[in-house]
Amino acid sequence: MSLRIFSCLLLLFCLDIFRHEVLIGAQADSVLSAAQTLVWGPGLETDVVLPARFFFIQAVDGSGTNLTTSPGEKTFEVKIESPAEQFTRIWIQVLDRHDGSFLVRYRMYATYTDLHINVLLKNKHVAQSPFILKGQVYHEGCDCPQTSGSVWEAHMHCPQSFPQIERDLALYAVVDPDRNADEIPKRFGQRQSLCHYTIKDNKVYVQTYGEHVGFRIFMDSILLSITRKVQLPDLEFFVNLGDWPLEKRKPSERIHPIFSWCGSNNTRDIVMPTYDLTESVLETMGRVSLDMLSVQANTGPPWPEKNSTAFWRGRDSRQERLELVKLSRAHPDSINAAFTNFFFFKHDESLYGPLVKHVSFFDFFKYKYQINIDGTVAAYRLPYLLAGNSVVLKQDSGYYEHFYYGLRPWEHYIPVRADMGDLLEKIQWARDHDEEAKQIGLAGQQFARTNLMGNSIFCYYYQLYQGYAKLQVTEPKVREGMELVEQPSDDLFPCSCHRTRVRDSAKDEL
Repeated sequence: MSLRIFSCLLLLFCLDIFRHEVLIGAQADSVLSAAQTLVWGPGLETDVVLPARFFFIQAVDGSGTNLTTSPGEKTFEVKIESPAEQFTRIWIQVLDRHDGSFLVRYRMYATYTDLHINVLLKNKHVAQSPFILKGQVYHEGCDCPQTSGSVWEAHMHCPQSFPQIERDLALYAVVDPDRNADEIPKRFGQRQSLCHYTIKDNKVYVQTYGEHVGFRIFMDSILLSITRKVQLPDLEFFVNLGDWPLEKRKPSERIHPIFSWCGSNNTRDIVMPTYDLTESVLETMGRVSLDMLSVQANTGPPWPEKNSTAFWRGRDSRQERLELVKLSRAHPDSINAAFTNFFFFKHDESLYGPLVKHVSFFDFFKYKYQINIDGTVAAYRLPYLLAGNSVVLKQDSGYYEHFYYGLRPWEHYIPVRADMGDLLEKIQWARDHDEEAKQIGLAGQQFARTNLMGNSIFCYYYQLYQGYAKLQVTEPKVREGMELVEQPSDDLFPCSCHRTRVRDSAKDEL
């Protein structure tokens, strides 16, 4: 062996030893610290009643540095118990967000006293664990409303206001329930599907108009859930059960207040969170698999390992979607778009098919770029796309959901023209500016985590009803033809409400 070869081998051996020592040192420095690890969130507070409660864990090492990659999905153990009960019916999930943080969610199936939440790292308590929720900790099915709206809002950490609510209600100087009860069914009741609701003494009454009223179940469910948690003001309102917003009159004309799940630039409807997002909140850890919590643990591989192709799947509910699939075929290296169902343009299936198999929504995040394009109205998947760690390419649209007012192009998403004519250009921009695109995706993710979680959705509904009730100039009534929407019974695990069921003396809701 020549001296030169021997010298090279010796150098490589020394470098391996050096790398090994550096790795051992790095691992020693990044040993998790139970004391310094952070735990916080609404699920640690007694009075934040949600269908599925949640809180967060941020892994921190011995030097006080937050981890930015996963230390392993089984790193933390969470146990919840009540000293007064031998067994607790609580389903717990610890979700690894793969960024050094964890989301813990749990669903209670009974009400307990002095709940103890133990967060453990190798059998050591983390941060201030055990966290003790003192007093009665009510579960989702417990009919025990907080009588003061202002107290409930403080417990829920509701924002002072929502810009979209202020914008929608500003169109109405007053609301006359008597006039609306007479005019709205005559104007819309024959051609549209509506629900006429009255909330009276915190009970829900309804009458339906139109043929297709199946989506009433979503409104019934959210109203029953809210009235179990907080005393609503008496109010009377109409809900549009269809996709398209209805009120097309100009503000200067005699407009009617219609609550809808989607708004548009040329209508005047009052916007609520979509039925899809609402159901995902109510049924978290229930009958739905896609919700704002589950998606955070299923955001695909790290950014550098994602496919740098723009991805889309869906049905043929808009002409631009046909054009998107056509564009994908012409530029398969840039766009992966295909239909999973044909309904509106069945006669064109031979041109834009064949259909492809459904892809799990969580598998969308194997791709860096997510295309959000309108369907019949706004595409209701946007909250979930934002919650991933891809970046959204959002079509400019005349339709909007309740949270769009807070979204800003180039900060939370990459804007694309309504005709999708600049989509290829925007994809190429994202490829050429990889770090900027990644940061836009992270900003969108943070927006979703801050504004679209279950507590925010309940706050939005409550403030909408509170603001609307203040505009009423005649007394809301339980009208002829209305039926009571009963609270579901919980015979197996009934709860005892320890609150006095009277209106707040200040009637701060009104």
